[in-house]
Amino acid sequence: MTKILCEADTRVGSILNWLGSDLRFNVESIATVSGDASFRRYFRVGMTSETYIVMDAPPERETIEPFIHVAGLLDGAGVHVPDILAINRTEGFLLLSDMGSRSYLDQLDESTEQRLYDDAIDTLLRFQGRVAVRGSGLPCYDEALLSREITVFFEWFLEKRLGMHLEGNNLVMLNSISELLIESALEQPCVCVHRDYHSRNLMELDSANPGVLDFQDAVVGPITYDLVSLLRDCYIAWPEVLIEKWMRKFHARLGDQDVSVDYDQFCRWFDLMGVQRHMKAVGIFSRLDIRDDKPGYLADIPRTLSYVRTVCQKYPELSHMDDFLEAEVFSRLDRSVAG
Repeated sequence: MTKILCEADTRVGSILNWLGSDLRFNVESIATVSGDASFRRYFRVGMTSETYIVMDAPPERETIEPFIHVAGLLDGAGVHVPDILAINRTEGFLLLSDMGSRSYLDQLDESTEQRLYDDAIDTLLRFQGRVAVRGSGLPCYDEALLSREITVFFEWFLEKRLGMHLEGNNLVMLNSISELLIESALEQPCVCVHRDYHSRNLMELDSANPGVLDFQDAVVGPITYDLVSLLRDCYIAWPEVLIEKWMRKFHARLGDQDVSVDYDQFCRWFDLMGVQRHMKAVGIFSRLDIRDDKPGYLADIPRTLSYVRTVCQKYPELSHMDDFLEAEVFSRLDRSVAG
């Protein structure tokens, strides 16, 4: 008997019809695995003794083509991604191999962090070094995209969540910081960027660890972007001494990609890239709550914003941003997240 979580969900009915009528699978169970920060959903489907994952991407809101394309690029680079077993382009379904339920976020602790992060860094270096950006068909992480992402912070966090009206010196300062962050990002060597390479999208596996998920938004962009996503993770924080150790390991292997940059410059790229990413993430977390009725990410805002302050306190040119965050943002933050 098929277990359906919501019989009124017409998409679930369409999935079952596709699996049963078109693919001739004997479906025994279907259950929600997760959604993500988009309109995609994922279901675990039981069929005889095996389980599979179905991606549900409504065509009017999402497209499955980037996932299919990037999966091929990463698989060709030796990265462990889900196998695509069947495609339904008309309805926006993919049947995928099941990588299990042991995410890095759930498995990480002091006894596992060394092994898991070693594997994650190895995998990151692998696809940065093996996916040829020329001819990859990936969009470019250009000035326009970087600027749009920072605008998400202004619009959805500062203005709509905190109720701030940006003007005068604050607006001038924030625009100047944005230009600095974009300039730093654009001067870095370009590689394949997963764009969401963190503990929720890495699965612990018994072999070929980790399994890599949620890569459909990959771009050609700055070499530090995925590393800062991994090490200054929005969902789990590590001591700076550990972050530096992992950074040094990564930096020491850049020669494998024919990249030569001194460590101090690399650290500056890493730090400023993190500010851009974390500002964007805070804006997206706010938008998910306000626009999409997904409040589950609000608790991650203080941790994510604290990364921004940590970096601002390291660089004199970011000191005004730190003052702004302390005086005008953190004083409103607790009430905003709680409300």
